Amino acid sequence: MRQPVEIGIIGAMSIEIDALRAAMTDTATEEIGGITFVIGDLRGHRVVTAKCGIGKVFAAMCTQTMILRYAPAAIVNSGVAGTLSEHLSIGQVAIAEQVVQHDMDTSPIGDPVGLISGINEVFLPTDRRVTDRLAACVAEMGIPHRRGTIASGDQFICRTADKDRIRSNFTTPEREVIACEMEGASIGQVCYVNKTPYGILRAISDGGDEQAFADYPTFLAAAAKAATEVMLRFVETWEKD
Repeated sequence: MRQPVEIGIIGAMSIEIDALRAAMTDTATEEIGGITFVIGDLRGHRVVTAKCGIGKVFAAMCTQTMILRYAPAAIVNSGVAGTLSEHLSIGQVAIAEQVVQHDMDTSPIGDPVGLISGINEVFLPTDRRVTDRLAACVAEMGIPHRRGTIASGDQFICRTADKDRIRSNFTTPEREVIACEMEGASIGQVCYVNKTPYGILRAISDGGDEQAFADYPTFLAAAAKAATEVMLRFVETWEKD
């Protein structure tokens, strides 16, 4: 009988997932729809990892396949992002309390910007248990972090005007939009409709502005390493249901 999978971990790029896979034991590999899934033991827990590829469609494909094939008790999307917050700098960590698709826009027919047709929601909440544990791990490791909204879209945000647009559209009195990337909200949507608990963890690799292209290659590796270290601690301290 196959051992139940406790945690699914999705990263968009090899640099976001390879170190986790290197730490796994008793592994098996399966390719589905062009995505390689590696299942095995990590820090005392059964996990499945996947490199989904960049962008919302690949991320959604990967998440749905992971849920249907491996049924993890929870999914975490780990990787890097650009900051949208004055309080969050390169090397620090963003943790999503909710996600939004900043490039989803049916406002010409009267909808709010970001509304996801079919489920009629703009913001999708992350799982409180997963999110609290991620935040606790980051705090225990002494890494500055911030909780809030993470915005996703099929764009590498590298202009101040785009940052301002996203912040203007999606910062609310309750929550600041803190980071932008290209996968988390689509992973969140798939988890939401499948009722799978999920969390989004992003280490900041760039400023999301005109310096983003200059900053990104320099800080990508360090940011990915920080996210990996947090994920290893998260898995190690995860309590089974």
